[in-house]
Order: sequence, then structure tokens, then C-alpha cells
Amino acid sequence: MTDALNARLDAGLSALALTLSGAQKKQLLTYLAEFHKWNRAYNLSAIRDIDAMLDRHLLDSLSVLKHVQNRAPERLIDVGTGGGLPGIPLAIAVPECQIVLLDSAGKKTRFLFHVKTQLGLDNVTVENRRVEQYQPDPPFDVVISRAFASLADMINGCEHLLALEGLFMAMKGVYPQEELAEVEGRVQLVDSHRLQVPGNDGERHLLELRLR
Repeated sequence: MTDALNARLDAGLSALALTLSGAQKKQLLTYLAEFHKWNRAYNLSAIRDIDAMLDRHLLDSLSVLKHVQNRAPERLIDVGTGGGLPGIPLAIAVPECQIVLLDSAGKKTRFLFHVKTQLGLDNVTVENRRVEQYQPDPPFDVVISRAFASLADMINGCEHLLALEGLFMAMKGVYPQEELAEVEGRVQLVDSHRLQVPGNDGERHLLELRLR
């Protein structure tokens, strides 16, 4: 199974035009194996098949990597990270970035502490609390999430986390035209990217937003 998953990961990284070290790929596959194992008891994801997890979790998370790297954040927070998506794959791929994984579910943050320790991710901090209770100092260059129901929810809940010139990075499915209209007066759409995620047929987008 490891050889097959390794080949699938290599193919996915090639399709995304990403180059990671052997050590980073090993960390990603170890994370995937732990996610798959803990999912049985902790219900981290509705997806049960490890091949589908690789496509719909690992590669989906890594599809935003180049856009994150282009912004070169020193501090990034993944809000509503759940089982660590996209935060753990990004932390593995960008070890120079300090990444906070925020989730209010204790069983999920217990898993994240386990993974952080097992993988030796010194650039990761796990916070088990609700977003409105978390007051960071200093604030973050990037606030990323694929968990919020709407852009309005993301902005309302996370505005206090963002540095003055920071960016929201919202991972969405179909292009959220109506959601953008709802927040038009509050944010500027800096950029949007249509993501091509190997093994995923549905539409995926990344929106970069800045507070007005």
C-alpha cells in the first residue's frame, strides 16, 4: 500500500507542478496514514478510503501551496482546521512559515497534537478554542480556511486575526459569486485562482481577499 500511495502522491505532485523532498513526502504519507487510522474513532472526515483521502485531502490542500508561497507569509492560521487541512500539508511543505491550527473540537486537536509531535513540526502550534476566543499577538499575514460556510462567515469570524496588510485565503468549490456580492463593501478581491486538483472532478477555487 505504501508503494502505491507513494506513486499516487508523486503523480499528484507532478500534476500540480510541485517539487518536495523525500523527507517531506514521507511526512505527508505518514500524516495520511495517521489520519486514516484515527478517522475510525475520531470521525475526522466522511471519506473513509485512503486513496480518496490522498486526492481530496492531501492534494486538495497542496493545490494552494504555490499561491501561499507567492505571498511568503511569516505567520499563517488555518481556521476550522479539523484534522489539519490544509494546515498540516502546508506546514510540511513550508517549514519556514509559523502555522497555527485552530479548531474548537477537542478530539480533533488531540489528533493534531499527536501528528505535530510524531512529524516533528516545530513550526506548528495547535489551539483548541473557538475563533472568537482567540486573540493572537501578533496577528497573521494569512488567514486560510476551507471550512467556512460563506465568505461573510469567514470575514465576520476572523477579521480580528488578520494583520493590517494581511490576506484572507478562502478555499471554495464553485466560484462564489453571490457570496462575494454579500461582502463587496467590506473586502477587496485581490485575486482568484481556478484550482486543478488531481483526482477531483469538481470545481475548486482559491480567493484572496483584503479588508477595505
